[in-house]
Amino acid sequence: MTPEEIEQCFANRKTLYLIDNREQHQSDPPTRWFIAETDFGRKLKVAFIPRGKDIHIRSAYNPSAADIAYYESKH
Repeated sequence: MTPEEIEQCFANRKTLYLIDNREQHQSDPPTRWFIAETDFGRKLKVAFIPRGKDIHIRSAYNPSAADIAYYESKH
């Protein structure tokens, strides 16, 4: 995926962020994540850490069916 696709996912996001509270992904501030579509309908799971007005992308990838089901169950 490209930085543009990640930006599109932020712009197209329709729900709140979830916090990743798995021990191996702990950070300060906490890692947040969401699943959204690019402008062309490609779903991405984006994990990031907010740093003031900036964000640090931890990862962005095609979500698994389990990721999608979990995310949708929380919204």
